[in-house]
Amino acid sequence: MQKNNSKKTPSNLATKVIKLLSLTAVLSLSFNAMAAPINGTGNITPDVIFGSGNANGSWTGETVNGVEVALRGKLRYNASGAPENTFNYDGDRTYTFDPTLSSIPANRSVFNFEYAVNVDANSSGATLDDFTYLFEYDLDPTAGTQFSSADMITLKTDNSLGDSTTGNGQGIEDPGNYAAVYGNYSVAQNSQNRGFGFSGTLDAATEGMFTYNLLVLDANGVEFARSSIDIIVGDVPVPAPSTVACLFVGAFALSFAGMRRRKQQIK
Repeated sequence: MQKNNSKKTPSNLATKVIKLLSLTAVLSLSFNAMAAPINGTGNITPDVIFGSGNANGSWTGETVNGVEVALRGKLRYNASGAPENTFNYDGDRTYTFDPTLSSIPANRSVFNFEYAVNVDANSSGATLDDFTYLFEYDLDPTAGTQFSSADMITLKTDNSLGDSTTGNGQGIEDPGNYAAVYGNYSVAQNSQNRGFGFSGTLDAATEGMFTYNLLVLDANGVEFARSSIDIIVGDVPVPAPSTVACLFVGAFALSFAGMRRRKQQIK
């Protein structure tokens, strides 16, 4: 068998690098599509149906073929230890909270993460049991992630339930019969603190950056829609969003410089 002595030419290498950069750009655009205010306004539909006095707005997510999925962070403990409709939202995917300005009980975090799903935003007649759900919560306070997960919509029995006509604070909670009744509804929402079992072995008040993902899956377990947010607690250094892109640009520059050197040697 003859050995293949063909070598990649500089032009082929450049093409491969450009394709890699293009793919990275496409993936970045796809990611950003779910990292934006839901419905272009930050408002979910029909409204915030859990609790009382909870304002709409500052939700991150997307709506795909009538399935709306959204997440947000909210100040749970202010200086008086009371909740506020304060979200400190950057308009993309990040919520920031300063625990030094708050009075926080033991084993609690300064913020709540809140989630909302409406599978009938286009009046298709879909109900919550037509889908499955994956909620991922981050246990790593650094810029890295370590996820634990659960189906919060199907299994969290204290979710507030409703439909497209349910008004603010008018959701139904029926923990004792949740499994039997949730399929009658198209909207599920809740507000949870990291201290409610979502911090792993860490103290719930640990400062850092935490990522939360909520995915809606179709009957075949294929991702249908998702929301993804970061919540920053305290003075935490976070890498600039362009870090990955800069790495690829650097790699391209080095490759290009290498091609120029090889061309000069050929002359």
